[in-house]
Amino acid sequence: MSEPVRDYRPVLPADCRAAAGRLNRDCACLSVDRSALKRALEAGGGLDYEALRATRPHLFSDTVVFAGESCLQRMAEIVAAIESVVARPAYAERVLAWAPAIARKPVANPGVFLGYDFHLDAAGPRLIEINTNAGGGLLNTRLATAQRACCGPVAEMLPPPGGATEAAFVAMFRAEWQRVRGDAPLRRIAIVDQTPAEQYLAPEFELFRQLFAAAGIAALVADPNELAWDGKTLACRGQPVDLVYNRLTDFDLDEAANTPLRAAYLADGVVLTPHPRAHALYADKRNLMLLSDPTALAELGVPPATRETLLAGIPRTVAVTAADGERFWQDRKRWFFKPAAGYGSRAAYRGDKLTKRVFEEILQGGYIAQEIVPPSERRVEVEAAPQDMKLDLRCYVYDGRVQLVAARLYQGQTTNFRTPGGGFASVLAVPCQSTIGA
Repeated sequence: MSEPVRDYRPVLPADCRAAAGRLNRDCACLSVDRSALKRALEAGGGLDYEALRATRPHLFSDTVVFAGESCLQRMAEIVAAIESVVARPAYAERVLAWAPAIARKPVANPGVFLGYDFHLDAAGPRLIEINTNAGGGLLNTRLATAQRACCGPVAEMLPPPGGATEAAFVAMFRAEWQRVRGDAPLRRIAIVDQTPAEQYLAPEFELFRQLFAAAGIAALVADPNELAWDGKTLACRGQPVDLVYNRLTDFDLDEAANTPLRAAYLADGVVLTPHPRAHALYADKRNLMLLSDPTALAELGVPPATRETLLAGIPRTVAVTAADGERFWQDRKRWFFKPAAGYGSRAAYRGDKLTKRVFEEILQGGYIAQEIVPPSERRVEVEAAPQDMKLDLRCYVYDGRVQLVAARLYQGQTTNFRTPGGGFASVLAVPCQSTIGA
């Protein structure tokens, strides 16, 4: 079992980090204007806000999260460093070797909505994982429009109103299409997930349908069973589909219900985004073993400055093997155990919460261990009483560029959208030369 070589983490500018920490601890004002949020979510005529609150009462927090500008910049640098490594043929060769065969299909489009999830420790942001079908982007753009100045510091940091992020989302889907089909018209998008109406983020599917329609693109929300492939055209409910916005968690399209979509994708009969190759290059958690290993990065030819950024920003991640079982068990409080092909914190365990029975199952294979980086906290008011929430920050990324940063507030081991006072929260940048919070 490999050990970290040394602490690579840089010392970031302290002023904005300290100010953000003070604000997250002491500025408990409720910044979300629920009337404005209702208008933002119902715009376009599709969502019933009161029904949404009744079925998903903890989807949105009533407060914001503060992050220092230096932390936000550092997250962007970590993203750029990872993108530069992913672009290396030697890296692709390594990670595609353990990926399913479908991931080796060459594709021209990079894939929409990469989600880079970070915890913040004393030295700055640390990347916990990458997801390829990161949900919540459009919900968070609507949440951002409903923020009000509940105190002086918030007023100074509120972003200007506007729909630039949503326009960028539409442009992203058009770019995916154009990279594969050139100037051909993009006529219809299918937003596909298994039993979509039952998904927790089903309201976002409808918001995307409305967003595409407003941009002149027909769109359908569909279960994969509603797709049909005739060898030339992928159809949904009898209508031809040009592009599929893939929200499935069957990342290699191996389940029987996804057979038409898989066949169309392999035959280049549809533009799929995100796709199996994107998941293999970014989201397989075994990739973090390479990205946090100084020897592996050097072997891949990664420049020293990029290696420093990655080793500072990604907790050490290693394979769990039965041969190292006793050492892992003795040192388990140091590690977070995750299935390599998992998602959404399923079957993931903090080492200090493990039972011997579960640990024996982990040793059967398919797990990685990542050094624990405890999440930072945000103090909120719930029914006039202070509550300390854990938080993580998610960067929504396309083609190497951070489009949006949002937070998730929760209690317990993992993000769950079940905590009163928790849920998605907008992120406000604290300037590094500011005396805010002093």
